[in-house]
Amino acid sequence: MLYKLNLEHILFLDIETVPQQQHFTDLDETAQLLWEQKTQYKRKDEFTAEEFYDRAGIWAEFGKIVCISVGYFNSKGDLRTFRITSFYGEEIQILKQFKQLLKDHFSQVKHLLCAHNGKEFDFPYIARRMVINGINLPYKLDLFGKKPWEVPHLDTMELWKFGDYKHYTSLKLLAHVLGIPSPKDDMDGSMVKDVFYKENDIDRIITYCELDVVTTAQVFLRLRNEELLADEEIKKV
Repeated sequence: MLYKLNLEHILFLDIETVPQQQHFTDLDETAQLLWEQKTQYKRKDEFTAEEFYDRAGIWAEFGKIVCISVGYFNSKGDLRTFRITSFYGEEIQILKQFKQLLKDHFSQVKHLLCAHNGKEFDFPYIARRMVINGINLPYKLDLFGKKPWEVPHLDTMELWKFGDYKHYTSLKLLAHVLGIPSPKDDMDGSMVKDVFYKENDIDRIITYCELDVVTTAQVFLRLRNEELLADEEIKKV
């Protein structure tokens, strides 16, 4: 079935998120208490709620999106390109621009969204932040009433599970075992908060996010046993 999908109908994406506030003490008292309750079982007795706040970006209720990067295939004859672009700035504008992209270019039944661990993280996170920001969900993220086979989402981590529900594989590990050249990135997900709040370097975050989009597309190609993208085929638009 995977081989029958048209690559040009798939939008590959990745998001980068940070805590809504730089410091735990910047939250109001109610939010601090709710954060403490939300993370109680995750923290156990190892960390205080304040010490654990560096990880707040992974929860849509306490985090926000600072970048969405997307990529899609475009072919003309024997020429194949993979075009990438990013949305960044104020979160509500990021979400509106991403929604407009879906509406204009990826709204038909044939279109699919693909991310690594997207079903557990990227897709629901974007949807939740849209609701929080008062944005009506686009069709591709509104799953209410859809049967499992009608959900227009692909997940490279799920594809790699082959039915094994307890198996987690990071994008970096999967790329390594599949022989995909590792991009020369200078950061990882745990650094995004500091790069955003302390270094104020959104360009560095964008580069990191776009590299993950390219790597996700490369993994998808390998799962289809197709030739990997060459550097000259990747275009930033």
